[in-house]
Amino acid sequence: MSAAQGYPYPQVFLVDSGGGGQTSDHPPGLVPCWPFPPAQQRVRERERARGCRSWGLALALLFLMLLMFGAMGLGAYQIHKLQTQLDRMQQEYSTENKVHAPEKLVGVFPGTDPDREKKASRPAAHVIGRINKDVSQKTLRWEPKAGRAFSQGGVIYRDGGLQVNETGLYHIYTRVQFDANRCTPTDSLVHTVFVRRHAHPKPLTLMEAHREGYCNPGFTKSVWTSGSYLGSALQLEKQDWVYVNVSHPDLLSHSHHANFFGLHKV
Repeated sequence: MSAAQGYPYPQVFLVDSGGGGQTSDHPPGLVPCWPFPPAQQRVRERERARGCRSWGLALALLFLMLLMFGAMGLGAYQIHKLQTQLDRMQQEYSTENKVHAPEKLVGVFPGTDPDREKKASRPAAHVIGRINKDVSQKTLRWEPKAGRAFSQGGVIYRDGGLQVNETGLYHIYTRVQFDANRCTPTDSLVHTVFVRRHAHPKPLTLMEAHREGYCNPGFTKSVWTSGSYLGSALQLEKQDWVYVNVSHPDLLSHSHHANFFGLHKV
């Protein structure tokens, strides 16, 4: 065995077919091996595989979104189509009704008043007669709520008078009826409407009826009746009080409908 400089080679014995052993002067060949890929190449391969998977997921999501938007668009189209058909059917139905329906009557039905609300707020009042215990009081007292009596539009009733809350032109009216079973030719009946105003300390006469000679002495045992009516359009001021006086309150009829008093703004 010989040794060279450096590392010694191991002894290798070769056997030939002849069974003799010979010593080899040449070193044997190296055993073959397969090296693994470098680390950077493995990383690139992993990134490439990951990129392929990402693209696949993106394409799948895009496909799903396209399907969703397509379904939504198809649904909107169907809804629009149904709405168009419904509108056309309603238009056709309306046209048929207009053709076959009778013409609408324009006007006011009997018993209705188009200015009812406006009239309800207009100043007005109507009071009816009542039996007074004090027959010596010439200024009459009235019933403001019973029967057909009413007041509206700010008109107030108190102690026989009607107060207005607006200045303007008013129609004022009153009727009284006298009943008695005795009379004399000298008797007279006086029926007066007057107003009390803040600017005037004394009452102002608005209307008056004076009747004489109504009694027939030949029928003194019979009951006689005499009525008096006053009515006119007169100017009133805000917070005026309007009253009615009679000369013989003891002779007034006890009928509620025979005696009344009222006013309304024109």
